[in-house]
Amino acid sequence: MNTRTGQRIGALLGTALAVLAAAPVTAAVASTDAPAAVSADRLVLEPTARGYQGSLSVTVTNRSSAAEYYTVRITEPVAGSFRGVQPAGVCMSGGLAGDLRVFECEVPGPDLAPGERRSFAAAFEVLTSPRPYAMTAAAGRVEVVPGHTGQVADGEKFNTWFRATDGSLRHPQPYRQDTEAKAAITATAGAVTLTRQADGTYAGRLPVTVRYAGDAPHDFLFVRATLPAGVEIAGTDPQDSPSFGGYFDVPGGRMAAGEERGFDVLFRAPAETVAGDLGTVGFTLTTWYGDGEVADTDPTDNTLQVAVGAVDNG
Repeated sequence: MNTRTGQRIGALLGTALAVLAAAPVTAAVASTDAPAAVSADRLVLEPTARGYQGSLSVTVTNRSSAAEYYTVRITEPVAGSFRGVQPAGVCMSGGLAGDLRVFECEVPGPDLAPGERRSFAAAFEVLTSPRPYAMTAAAGRVEVVPGHTGQVADGEKFNTWFRATDGSLRHPQPYRQDTEAKAAITATAGAVTLTRQADGTYAGRLPVTVRYAGDAPHDFLFVRATLPAGVEIAGTDPQDSPSFGGYFDVPGGRMAAGEERGFDVLFRAPAETVAGDLGTVGFTLTTWYGDGEVADTDPTDNTLQVAVGAVDNG
């Protein structure tokens, strides 16, 4: 790692820690004497086959007399909506301001020369069902932090609009995001059977379906499993993150409102397992956002119990 890269990562860490220590985010003092300025356009989120997507143009100006590197502090306008910057840049979490996430992002590219203006895009995605009418969300905020000071030099709010499915932005209504999850898990079979493999161990799979009915913000969904003695979770199919102990993530990442996702849970048991009834496996589906679990409107459909048995066909 070169010295400049180390300085930049250090600045990101320092500003992220400052956000955690000083939430909620406070307004910066804008001044013509400030060493930097930041501005942002209106964010327009377009309806897609998977919620809404859009990008915000952000411009940073170096008002100082020396070359400088900058980070931009972005407070998302909708909880869970920020997806990164383009051109690709380093972003680090700076904690929460209420339910909204705050990110510290390095301004892409080399140091800004004195007087230089540089623009980049911040991407957002809201996984809610597109509406036939326009909507607005509480304003997000951008702030610029010169790397050598670690202090906010300038900042402003930006407005967020959701375009209607007919293309209109007229007569918008407030967007109201769910605060509680509406997740559910079901199985297509009432039991899972483990069969002996060539190496003597037992293996089996259980098809399950997870549904996410609302649009409460979340980073991922995961399942806790209570297992009979000797039975283990071997993973999921498909699998995009490792499973460990009695936990596994729902593959595929965040879920859109109304989305259903089917996958198989893989089981294994050691060779010394005695064929027959092994007991019951219990699943509990949990929604996770930020640093904690999200309450569910109906916890009864977040749990599932399935019988497990082993068969020796040899």
